[in-house]
Parts: sequence; C-alpha cells; structure tokens
Amino acid sequence: MIRTRIFACSLPKDTADTLNRESGRIYTGVLVEHYRILRHSDHWLSPGGGEKLSDYLSGTILHAHSRDAAQQGFYKACKTAQAQKAAGMGPARYPHHLKRFRTSIWKNTGIRKKGDVLLLAMARGYQPLRVCLPSQLANLPAESFLEMRLVWDRAGRRYNWHSVVEDGLQPANPPGNAVAAVDLGEIHPAAVTDGEEGVVFCARELRSLSQYSHKRLAEIQSVLSKKEKHSRRYQRMLARKVRFLAKQKRKRTDIEHKVSRSVVNYAVERRVGTLAIGDVRDVADGVNYGKKTNQKISNWSHGKLRSYIEYKAAAEGIQTVLENEAHTSQTCPNPNCLHKIKPKGRVYRCPACGFVGHRDIVGASNILSRRVYGKLGQIYPAETKYRHPWITGKRSPVDTRQVARQNREAAVL
Repeated sequence: MIRTRIFACSLPKDTADTLNRESGRIYTGVLVEHYRILRHSDHWLSPGGGEKLSDYLSGTILHAHSRDAAQQGFYKACKTAQAQKAAGMGPARYPHHLKRFRTSIWKNTGIRKKGDVLLLAMARGYQPLRVCLPSQLANLPAESFLEMRLVWDRAGRRYNWHSVVEDGLQPANPPGNAVAAVDLGEIHPAAVTDGEEGVVFCARELRSLSQYSHKRLAEIQSVLSKKEKHSRRYQRMLARKVRFLAKQKRKRTDIEHKVSRSVVNYAVERRVGTLAIGDVRDVADGVNYGKKTNQKISNWSHGKLRSYIEYKAAAEGIQTVLENEAHTSQTCPNPNCLHKIKPKGRVYRCPACGFVGHRDIVGASNILSRRVYGKLGQIYPAETKYRHPWITGKRSPVDTRQVARQNREAAVL
C-alpha cells in the first residue's frame, strides 16, 4: 500500500532554501505568463501549453520532471477552483498569489537508490542530491519510492523529507462479516456501535485545542493590527502567527490520527467487515446557526477524520460506506416509539416512552439501523463504554497497522 514516511532533512538550510525557491520561481512564472496571455489575447492556456512556454522562457537547476511538478501545481489549483465553482461551493477564486517558496518534488523518474542512500537527480551538469534513508526505509527497493518532497515544517522551523513509498503490504482479509456504524461529532469525535456494544471515543482535547486556538489567534491579530504594515515588528508578529497556526494544526492532526486508529481497532476487535459512516458533508450548507455555533462547525474537520478512518480501515480489509445521517440523533431508538426530539446536552431523553441513552450512541445506532434495516429505531446496544484514544508524549516509531494485525492474529490463536 502507498504510504508517506516523514524523516528529517540533513541538507544545509541554504541548499534546501535554494531548491524550494527555484520551485516557487517556476510556479510564479507560469502564473504570471498565463494571466498575461489571458489579459492580452483572452486565451486560456492549456496545461501543456503553459509548461512548454515556461520551458522556453527560462532554464532551471531542477530535474526536468521536478520542474514539471512545479508547473503543474498552478493548473491543479485552477482545476480545484473549477470543481468548487461547479459544485456551488461559494465564489471560487483561481490561484493568484505569487510564491517565493514552494515544495520541491522529485518523481520516481528522478530517483535512484544506492545502498541506503537515495540519489535525487538535478538538471544536466549538476550533481544529484544524496539523501540518507532511515532504517525503516533503507531495505525497500528503488522502485518502491514513488515521490520525494522537500517540505518546510513551519512549526518546527526545519526541513523534512516526505517520502511516498509503496511498502509492499497488502490489505488484510476482512476480520468478519459484522456491520458497525460511526457517528462523527464536534464534541466527541466518534461514537461507534455494532448493535451489541457502543463505544464513545472521548477526545475533548480537540475542542479545547480549537477554543484555545481561536482565543490566542484573536490576541495575536489584535497586536498585529496595531503594527505598521510591512514593518519589521509586523513581519515578526506575522511569522509568530504562522508558526502558532502550524503548531496547532500539527496537534489536531495527531489527535485525529489517534481517534481514527482507535475506531478501526474497535472494528477489528468486533469482527466488522463493513463500517457505515454518517455523512455530515452538508451539515452547514445554507444554514445559519449563530455566531458561536457557526465557528464550531466551521472548525470541525469531519472530512479529514473520515478520510483517516477510510484508509486505515482499507488496510485492515474493512469496507467503508457513507450513510445518510438525517434525524439519526433526534429519533428515539425504541422500535415501538420512534418519537423525534432535538436533545440538549449529551443525554437523550425521550418524553414519549422514557428512553434514556447517550445522544451520540443513539445517532450511531440509527445510522446502523438505517444501513441494516433501511429504517430508524431498530437497534440500540445493551452496553455503552467510553474510551480515550491512545496518547503518548512522542510519536510511536512502530507501524500501528502491523501492531494491530499482530494483536488480531494473537487473539485468533
């Protein structure tokens, strides 16, 4: 399966800056020439035409396919804007910012391997870059390396290599035939049930992180507004803001990965073959919930969490499907009642039949009921548990997929 492995870059910072500055120059050149031709002749250059024009106007120190990657970045951004416009996702804005730096990318055609060292090709007449591989990547064959990216870590203020590799691991066989449902939430990231047992994965750190980020960002923005624009103090405060946002983003990503891993581990434990995830993609479309609630929903990264669950589940042989979650948290799961109310807080209390349960488990149960029976209110687990995602101070050096697979095999034996 294709995975991205991150490790520290040992290149001198001046060298790495030169490479990413060159990628930014190429991207900016394509952008400027594209809009210049559009303005003067009302002609929209095709991606191939833009690349040929850029090749003709200037040379580069990068490998030919690395230059292509920088050129293609502009047209990929245009394609994204077109897709957003077609989907009606507000006023889509085409790329227009000039980039001083941009991530440099080496495709597999510019990557060679010699022992435990990768050789990244440069332009003709330049020596290739030498990248010492960490132990977990040193034993992979050269054809396993699909892409290398030189990425600036804004929070750590250092360069890292992002290596896209085919690790050779095949998806596992499905652990079973059971069906489970996942209800994604803004307070509790996920609630899961297979009809017999319900688990609420508590990660209040996510909400706390969002609240602190908004509070601290308002303070920084207040100080920034008092500085003279483009002054030295303004630039220092702006850099602090960028580092803070990058650090908070890294923390959020770490928690979301742990939550998604916990959800998939639960599915493996319960012998689940199909995981139905509540579809909340249109939760805020055309609705105004008020200032505070709008802020919470806009900061709810349910799409990213869903994507993490999907690819981790695929590695374990579990199929994921999206299920309509309309009215799932409002409908009583008692099949003889099916009363609808809008619950307050985390506890669901039905005024018609007296049912009491966890609001998120009610939502997950109704998603499962809709998936299995085609209607709501047919399933509710007999037991509800609470779990906190596995949290440590440092990132685990081991492959969590292999650990989960070994634990599953040991349980079978």
